[in-house]
Amino acid sequence: MNKKILELIEKNGYSMNDEVRDAIDQLVEILEAQKSGTENIKPILEWLKEKTESYPAKIQEIGINNLDKWLVHPGTGVISHETGKFFSIIGVKVEGAKGREVTSWSQPMVKQEECGILGILCQKRNGLMNYLLWAKFEPGTIAGLQLSPTLEATESNLKRAHGGKKPLFAEYFEGGGRGKVLVSVVEVEDPGRFYHKTNRCMIVEAPENEEIAIPEDYIWLTLNQIKKLLKIDNVVNALARCVFGSR
Repeated sequence: MNKKILELIEKNGYSMNDEVRDAIDQLVEILEAQKSGTENIKPILEWLKEKTESYPAKIQEIGINNLDKWLVHPGTGVISHETGKFFSIIGVKVEGAKGREVTSWSQPMVKQEECGILGILCQKRNGLMNYLLWAKFEPGTIAGLQLSPTLEATESNLKRAHGGKKPLFAEYFEGGGRGKVLVSVVEVEDPGRFYHKTNRCMIVEAPENEEIAIPEDYIWLTLNQIKKLLKIDNVVNALARCVFGSR
């Protein structure tokens, strides 16, 4: 089908470039998913609701001084982890900000001078391209579990500074990726709140014949399903939206 669409476009005198080819690839993905009958998202929403309702985590606001392994510097007030890893809360003073609501102010910011990885793994399954998303818990959400990239990891996470497990599927994205790298681009994360924080957005295609073990809180979705889910409030998280927007 791709070839026929390309021929039609060229026949009508339009120029061909990478953006047009990528748009055609996505269109064909959507049409093939539609033809296969895999466009229904109701079971996905029910699955996500069930995961959220059965998730055991409880969140409670506590004082900064009661945080485990987090320290408040007595002189500067900077909040940081005892390892010096992850992130810190600093203060910044801004002057000469032409075009903003005010030209000078001060504010707290999250400082994390590491480039994280936001990675989505994809694979052709039964002839259709599928994307692996994670029903992930985050303590600040108002929406329960949200569909998130296959991998969300900072350098500290990848190096296991927390003393826990290495993030799942990291091997597909570290060192340039294992598989065919479709997208790899660095973006600045919300510089109104984060100080010098960047992420590398990646989409990596695994070989079609590779067996991939999937934990129960991950799910394969077609592009058609994802595009529908993106239109629903609080289902797909901001980082997954960022990765798909980089394609």
